[in-house]
Amino acid sequence: MPLGTLDSPPPPFFRQGPSALSKLMVFSTLAIFLMVADTRFHMMLPVRSVVATALYPVQWLLLRPVGWVHRLASQFETLNTTRASEAAARYQLGLQSQRALQVEQLTLENSRLRALLDLRQRVNLPALSAQVLYDAADPYSRKVIIDKGTLAAVEAGSPVLDETGVLGQITRVYPMVSEVTLVTDRDQATPVQNSRTGTRGIAFGDASSRHGALELRFMDANVDMKSGDLLTTSGVDGVYPPGLPVAKVDKIDRRADAAFARISCKPLALVSGSLHVLIMRPLAGYISARPTPPPAADKPVKGKKS
Repeated sequence: MPLGTLDSPPPPFFRQGPSALSKLMVFSTLAIFLMVADTRFHMMLPVRSVVATALYPVQWLLLRPVGWVHRLASQFETLNTTRASEAAARYQLGLQSQRALQVEQLTLENSRLRALLDLRQRVNLPALSAQVLYDAADPYSRKVIIDKGTLAAVEAGSPVLDETGVLGQITRVYPMVSEVTLVTDRDQATPVQNSRTGTRGIAFGDASSRHGALELRFMDANVDMKSGDLLTTSGVDGVYPPGLPVAKVDKIDRRADAAFARISCKPLALVSGSLHVLIMRPLAGYISARPTPPPAADKPVKGKKS
């Protein structure tokens, strides 16, 4: 070993470069410059496109197992859902078959009872389809305009239905269009009957409700009425055929200091969203007119001789 090497300082263990603070400042400045340049001039867009194109095969290969797992899981889920739907459909089919048998039996019994009691058969009224054009311009009423009028043999007073229940009644007829007053209008009265108890009443449009409700008025405070009861047309007014669904009882307010109960009902018809409706002829056209009483015979005046 040469003697001069002992007096020189030892070489550093690591090669020293720029300080860490200098590197931080340089790279921070470069990053800020690249971000500003990319935002202003989109300088990194070609670089980003090249990198995305180069990495696409790698991403595609890495996502293949994930896609296979998702497909396999969705197939199992679809299979389970299909089996559950099939079981529910079979159950509903069994119920419908049972109900169909009951309906056939009840229909046969009804026809026999009507024949036995010599009752008049219910009238099957013809219906005319129509389309709702727009709502009436009056903000204080619940009315719609349909595209059928006198040219289509539409009559004033005809009941109007949609696919779920009674929608209203035709109040004005023009040559091409007609005006339908909805059951939720405050001036519209619909004779109804509770399908569970047979109690009759009159349903008026509830003007205090913003959601289009009905109100059963002049019902005794102790009337047999429950939430969920179905109200159908009674057919006593000569307009609506009996048995048409109108509403369901929603709330019942019985007060001790009031003679009548406040009964709120929800209409079954889509009073705010019906597009296609059916127009039926009034029931009065199929009912025999009320017989006129015979004229009273002239009574002889006392004190006069014939």
